[in-house]
Amino acid sequence: MKVISDVLDVLKDIKPNSSVFIQGGMATPTELLNQLKKVGRNLENIELMHLHTHGSSFYSDIDLHKNFKITNFFVGGNVRKILDYDRVDYLPCFLSEIPNLFRKGVKKVDYALIHVSPPNEHGFCTLGTSVDITKAAIENASIVIAQINKQMPTVHGDGFIHLEKIDYAIEIDQEIEVTEPSSLSEIENKIGINVASLIEDGSTLQMGIGAIPDAVLGSLYGHKDLGIHTEMFSDEAVKLIRSGVVNNSKKKFHQGKTVSSFVMGSKELLNFVNDNPSVNLLEADYVNNPRNIARNPKVVAINSALEVDLTGQVCADSLGHNIYSGVGGQMDFIRGASLSEGGKPIIALPSQTNKGVSKISICLKPGAGVVTTRSHIHYIATEYGIVNLYGKTLHERAKLMISIAHPDHRDSLERDWYECHRRN
Repeated sequence: MKVISDVLDVLKDIKPNSSVFIQGGMATPTELLNQLKKVGRNLENIELMHLHTHGSSFYSDIDLHKNFKITNFFVGGNVRKILDYDRVDYLPCFLSEIPNLFRKGVKKVDYALIHVSPPNEHGFCTLGTSVDITKAAIENASIVIAQINKQMPTVHGDGFIHLEKIDYAIEIDQEIEVTEPSSLSEIENKIGINVASLIEDGSTLQMGIGAIPDAVLGSLYGHKDLGIHTEMFSDEAVKLIRSGVVNNSKKKFHQGKTVSSFVMGSKELLNFVNDNPSVNLLEADYVNNPRNIARNPKVVAINSALEVDLTGQVCADSLGHNIYSGVGGQMDFIRGASLSEGGKPIIALPSQTNKGVSKISICLKPGAGVVTTRSHIHYIATEYGIVNLYGKTLHERAKLMISIAHPDHRDSLERDWYECHRRN
């Protein structure tokens, strides 16, 4: 490894038509990106690849259209409004399969920009808060460029990288950009209570970030011996671990360990995962492999949706034709939970939008992507209750879905179902 004071000398020499992987989430290498911005106009046709990143997405500015092309594996808020499906595009892929895009050479990685913790006495840094797809990217990159940050936590698991594997590095001492938990609405709390009623003692949980997962976790303090095997976790999970509700004692796979592929949250979360051997961040293709998920009993997968139709088709990645987020790991865990002994795959969502539009519909919007198919669906929860569509006919499903829709929309949904399926 060569420690350099000015990374511009390396970044300005990136060859035309190269591909650059950027580590994401809380581990977004902000300082490296700031330096990349300085030489951006001198680069030509560079593909930038990442999961969601934090901070400014300057590289997506229209006046840099000849310099950068962006491939999103998951669409974050900083690029959501500027997707044009040409220069700024989305690559749909299960999170569990993205590492294979690098390993099989489907997506080449010429450069990898990463954000790591300081090396220990043996010369090992860690990938900090985001192992996910990053480990596969750096293993297949021609050149690895790191920012070594004194404030990035050392996290146990798959993220260890020796200094010898880093080609160039800069040393910094900067605070990690954190995400504070948001306040919960009455509707979200009702959904949390409903979902929590399905969770048995000894279950292993998968949950994402956001209000509904937080509401579910906040309703579990009366439970015992819960475990965590998830693609990501945040502050509410930490609170459950510290309370003793989550102890991972009933897991059969990674017993005693909280397993994830990345974390996102507050300063408290960073302090919790730092050098904590009970937390393992592992690669996404391992964590999200449905066969591995199913090795634990009573897996409860809690995922959300933007829209669900009356037959159980789940759209979680787009608003009509417009990509909002991505496929992520929803199907990985829906399938894994369904294969788990006593497992429960759950889709939880509010019955309607803030503008009063029903999220339960007769059919998905034109262009909407089906992330979870009607053949994979089991439980659906709203603030009005829970239904289980598994083993139900389309007509039975429609009746059940209408029963948990907002009361203002139930009559119209029933009428629309009848009209669509009436035989003359």
